[in-house]
Order: sequence, then structure tokens, then C-alpha cells
Amino acid sequence: MNNNVETREFQTEIRQLLDIVINSLYTDRNVFLRELISNAADATEKLRYFKLTEEKSDNLDLPLEISIQTDEQAHTLTISDNGIGMTKEELIENLGTIAHSGSKEFIRKLTEAKKESGTESMDLSLIGQFGVGFYSAFMVADKVTIHTRSFRPDAESWVWTSDGTGTYSLAKGDKNTYGTTIVLSLKSDAHNYCQADEIKRIIKQYSSFVPFPIKVNDEKVNTVEAIWTKNPSQISDEEYTEFYKYIDNSYQEPFYKLHFTSDAPLSIRALLFVPAENFERLGFTRMERGVNLFCKKVLIQEKSEAIVPEWMRFVRGVIDSDDLPLNISRETLQDNALVVKLNKVVTSRFLKFLEEQAKDNPDKYRQFWEKFNHFLKEGAATDYVHKDALVRLLRFESNFTASGELIALDDYVGRMKEDQKAIYYVGGTNREVIESGPYLEIFKDKGIEVLYTYEAIDDYILDNLHEYKGKKIIAAEQDSTDLPDVDLNESQKEEEMAEDDKQALLTWFKETLGTKVTEVRASKRLVDSPAVVLSPHGTHNMQKMIQLMNKEFNSVPAGILEINSRHPVIKGINELRKNADPFAKEAAEQVLQNAQIAAGLIVDPRNMVNRLYNILERAVTNK
Repeated sequence: MNNNVETREFQTEIRQLLDIVINSLYTDRNVFLRELISNAADATEKLRYFKLTEEKSDNLDLPLEISIQTDEQAHTLTISDNGIGMTKEELIENLGTIAHSGSKEFIRKLTEAKKESGTESMDLSLIGQFGVGFYSAFMVADKVTIHTRSFRPDAESWVWTSDGTGTYSLAKGDKNTYGTTIVLSLKSDAHNYCQADEIKRIIKQYSSFVPFPIKVNDEKVNTVEAIWTKNPSQISDEEYTEFYKYIDNSYQEPFYKLHFTSDAPLSIRALLFVPAENFERLGFTRMERGVNLFCKKVLIQEKSEAIVPEWMRFVRGVIDSDDLPLNISRETLQDNALVVKLNKVVTSRFLKFLEEQAKDNPDKYRQFWEKFNHFLKEGAATDYVHKDALVRLLRFESNFTASGELIALDDYVGRMKEDQKAIYYVGGTNREVIESGPYLEIFKDKGIEVLYTYEAIDDYILDNLHEYKGKKIIAAEQDSTDLPDVDLNESQKEEEMAEDDKQALLTWFKETLGTKVTEVRASKRLVDSPAVVLSPHGTHNMQKMIQLMNKEFNSVPAGILEINSRHPVIKGINELRKNADPFAKEAAEQVLQNAQIAAGLIVDPRNMVNRLYNILERAVTNK
């Protein structure tokens, strides 16, 4: 003892821990305030619990709040609470030694990890085993002074002081009320933390929902309640809307809200919102994920990438758990297997919610689909864990629906013909293009429903799905034996050219077109069109996407050309062929390019323009 001041050395492990905390544990310096506020809230909560459970607590009448004072002249930041406080022994145990089992093992493993990987980051679930968060104060402070007094009767006031280098001092203090006050003498590069606006900003980011009032220079900062912890029956629509506007900095009401709790794989409380608008759709930059992860109402990860998949980046909200598997810095989740399960619980519950909404209010779900379908399609194409649920949420137009009317795959299957072999779909840039093309002819003739796909991702999803509820999924433009054949009536049979002529024409077409086609054959599906191009691999939408990615736009993928041997154009070309008229070749090439254009493929127009002029000249001359 010297002048009633006792100087002690930190335990060896504490010195090691201080070095780690100050230099490398935290990635964001601002979290020191989160940690100190969390400690203050814990101390306050313990006193609140004591007051509720113990009869002899009449003298504990100070308000349960956390007070923060900034001093820009002295460059100090002071954080006070009216919690349980600490005795001298508790100060030594909590801040001077690592007294709990497993903590020395943490230091040992951390040292080993540093040697092996050259880094000090390590995922270990030690949060709560000792006050590691307190030491984050030394990231911003040259000196930390604690004035504390235990709530216990006849407790004395103590002052704990340290510069975080290796020693700390203890002395009797003059604090005459229970609780703890921490004074940070800020480093020269941390003077921004004695500015009230900066402290308010950090509190709003990390500690807005601490269950006790936080006052900065006597002004309450955390004014929004953590409503996700309440029973939904106790929350009004106005409260939900105000909370959403607060967390998303939005001026609009949310489109959907989902408030739920779950007990497995760990206890969670979640409040999720779908915004009123999809700004990605409007040409803004790619959205960041908008679900914030909390532990006991304290922010752990803003815009967490662990809890929801990438395709759910349009969702806003919070997820809170009292027993998250956090690492030592409380900045990342530690148990990857449990995180995967947690992600699955949240995602599955959200998808179930959307399915319920689609069933209960299909008109509102259609509005949601129009704005946010891109995200669900992205999920159906990439999220194999939740693929089945996502596919059930997909919506399509068809040749049986009016423009703008949407159906699900379940609707399609429910009204299939008894003898129908598969679910059929056809791609195109819009409804008009699809319905003016040749691919619907056989389906119209037989009264079979066909889904319309307008984007390459639609084709990708359906092509990779292969089947749904035991029914194959077939693209109308694909070469497949599962596509229906036309049933010719007597007049159509009479229009057929002779079999010898037909085979000779098919051979001539292939020789004339060469590598531009893989095969030429007589069509069994065309009714009114002269020819159609079928894709041997994938769909035309997919091929078009490949073309767009390829700088050689004039490179049209070779497909199967089917010709309608009953059509006057094909019969006319056959007559030109038999008469050895060189114009037959130009006509055949134009038939192919017309079929490619009808398929939505990108055709080089330069040669086609000259050929069309030749065809026009011949037509005009013949007249």
C-alpha cells in the first residue's frame, strides 16, 4: 500500500488478453461502446431482478438507466449505471484475473492458432465466461478509471485505474451511491468519441434496443422499443410500421410483416418485413442483406450474411437470440453447423409465410410477385435446400390465362388432361411473341396448356427441375419424344407430298444448309407454319443468353429444322429443287432464318437483307 493506493499486476493471461483485444480482436473500434453499454445493462438487469425477488430492497430506489456524459474539453467519455456495482474482491476477480475454468485454455489455443495461421482471430464461444468486453475500452482510452460501489448493505466505494499495460491500482473511493461509473481518458486518435453526436450514432447502430433508458448528456437516445420481444397480440399495426420505418430508414409502410418465435435449434425471436418497393428492379444498385442479428437486444451483426441466404436480401428485420454461439469478440457466429440450422429455420419459416399469403390473399401475392419475383427465381435457381418451397411460389402466365393472370405449377397440374404426358412450357420475350410463333400450334390444336417463360432464368429453373409431382417438364422448343404429334385429318393427309419427294427434299435441305443445322426432318407438330427450329440442348431463351454473352452475335447455334411438308412454301421450294432452280437455295436459307427469328435467336441481318431483296425482286418480276 502507498498513500492508500494498492498497485497490482494483471494476471499473465489478462496481459495476453489485453494485447489481443487492443490490437486485433475487434474489427470495428466502435464496438467498445456496445460492450460497455451491454455490461452496464447486465448489471442493471441483475439489480432489477434482485428488487423483484428480494423483500429487502427498499433502499435501492435509483432509476434503472444508463447515463453517458461527453466532455470535449477534457477528452473524456463517462458511462454510468445504477446496477449492482462491485466490491473490491469482485473488481479483482472480474478485471484483474481470469478465474473461470476454460479461460486459460482459451489463451493457450489462441496462442497455438496464432503460431499455426499467423492470425489471432479464433472462433471460441467464451462470451459471458469473463468480462472480455470491458477490455475493449483500451482500444480508445489511454486510461480507464472505474468508480464502483456494490448494492449490498454497508458496501464501500472503490476506484480501479489502469492504462492497460500491465498493472492496475485500487483505492477507496468517495462514490456514495451503488452502481458503476467508467471514465475513459481518450487517446489522441479517439477524440471523436467525446462528441455527443458520434456517441448517439453508435448507440443507434448497436444499442438502440437495450431495455433500459440510455441518456447522452441527459437526453434519452434509445427511444424505439424492441417490439420483437413482445407478443404479436400486444402490438398494433402502427407500432409495426413505425418500427419498420426506423430500422429501414424508410418512409413507406411495409408490404408484408412476419413476427414469429422458434425454440429449435435454439430459441429465437424474429420480426421480418418485405418492403413496399424493390429498388433493384428500378435500376438501383444491388441490395445488401437487411436482417440484423441481435443477442439479448444488442446488435451483433448488422446486415448479417449468416442468417438469411443471398436471395433474401430484399427482406428487412431483426433476429434475436439469448444463446447465439458467438465468438469471443461477439462480432461473428461461432458454431457453423448451428448457424446453418438457424438459417434454415428462418428461411423455411419465411417461405411458409409466403405460401400462406399466396393461398389466403392471391391478389396481394400477385402484387408481391410482380415486384420481387426476381429474388424468388434466383433462390429457386441457386438454393437447393429450399428449392421445393421456392418452386411452389413461382408464377407463370399460360395460353389458358388472360394477360397478367398468373398460375402456380400446382394449378397447372391440377387441370392437366388425363392422357397428358408432361408439363409444357415455351419461352419468348413477351406474350405476343410467343403466341405469334410456331411452337404453340400443336398445343392449340390439342387443347393443352403451356406455361409462358419470359426470362432465361425461368427456363433454367424448369429445365433443371426436370419434373414436378411426377410429371416431366418439357420445353415446347426442345427436341423431345414427349411432345405431342398432330393428328392429320383427311384433307391434311391429301396435302402431303409423296414420300419419295419428301425424303429427297429433306436430304437436299440438309446438304444445302450444311452445318447451320444438325438435322432436317418432316414435322409432326406444325399445323400452319412452314418450319420450326428445335433446340437439341436447352431452350432458345438459354441459347439467346449464350449468344448475348458471346461477342460473335452472328454465331447462331445449329438446331434441328423441322419442315411442314404440307405447307405451300415448302412445296414450292421442292418444285424449284426438282427444276434445279438456284433460287431454291436462297428460299431454303430464308426459311431457316425465319424459323430462327421466330425462335428468338439473334440472326445476322446483313446477308438476310440482300436475300429478301432478291426474293422481292423475283416476286415482283413474276407478277
